[in-house]
Amino acid sequence: MRQLSINRLKQGDVLGRTIYTNDGRVLLGRGIALTPSFIKRLSKLGITIVYVDDEETKDVVIEDVISEEHRREAMSSLEYSGQAVQLGKDFDGFKVKKAVNNIIEDILFQKEIFISLTDMRSYDNQVFAHSVSVCVLATVLGKALGLDQNNLEALAIGALFHDIGTVKLPKTLLSKREVFTPKEARLYETHTSEGFDILRSKRELNLLSAHIAFQHHERMDGSGYPRKLESDGIHQLAQIVGIADFYDNLVNDGPGHSRILPHVACEILMGCSDKLFSHDLVVTFLKHIAAYPTGCTVKLNTGEIGIVVDQNKSLPMRPIVRVLLAGQDLNQVKAKEYDLVKERTTFIEAMLE
Repeated sequence: MRQLSINRLKQGDVLGRTIYTNDGRVLLGRGIALTPSFIKRLSKLGITIVYVDDEETKDVVIEDVISEEHRREAMSSLEYSGQAVQLGKDFDGFKVKKAVNNIIEDILFQKEIFISLTDMRSYDNQVFAHSVSVCVLATVLGKALGLDQNNLEALAIGALFHDIGTVKLPKTLLSKREVFTPKEARLYETHTSEGFDILRSKRELNLLSAHIAFQHHERMDGSGYPRKLESDGIHQLAQIVGIADFYDNLVNDGPGHSRILPHVACEILMGCSDKLFSHDLVVTFLKHIAAYPTGCTVKLNTGEIGIVVDQNKSLPMRPIVRVLLAGQDLNQVKAKEYDLVKERTTFIEAMLE
């Protein structure tokens, strides 16, 4: 399996992962051969990245850190809760807890976690997919830090609902990809206070989750919002969600910005350590992130084009890359692999979309 930009898809490409709507329904199932009309439809939906199966990468397995069922369940729970808030109704906090604890169990079950999967997001499910991704990223970091079950649950719920306050904002603002005007930025910033008010009213949820929603945009140097808190004035759980939110926003389209490539995002996040975020938290977080996700296409300094087929978890910037070589018989193609930990003079020059 490998990752392809929507612009590189062609008729006959076989979908490698199922694409879902925000309420968990199947949009296109794994194994479907793509037609021009399918590709056009995916593009209209705003999906920029898909996974395909082909002969060259049929042995490459890209696993999610949580099950598809639990990811869909969390998205559905978030959508239900957001709709209830918009209608001025209450939502079932115990149902939310169940969805979150399934995510926690999936993550705790795994001995080693290395996140290498890119979300296939549409305009329709972008907000929900982002929130679930932040929940997963934050929980992985929380596990690495040795948080106990109660704090992990408060963290995961706060992460899943960190942007719940955006249900009070205009949809036009949330769908904007250009940089916000000062007035739009001030309006967007109100989502932290709105989120706090929504979550603190839920007695079945830990009040820490409400504080996470309130503080996840605070930064160590005091440049964040809404209260411009500094350093230890920001709760550790909120700092964790802040890092997860910051990274996921970098690698995916979102309100007021468009995506950048994962290895660039890792460099930016590292550059923010000791300024916006705790250095130790950033270093621990990046130990679990693939700078070059498995399945992506890269260009090497040798001039060769290859596909990342595996990771070196101790050195995330040096994965294993498979390049395809045409023999004298052009119908005969063989593969060569570079383990960039061993091939020290070979390195990735660019990641290709």
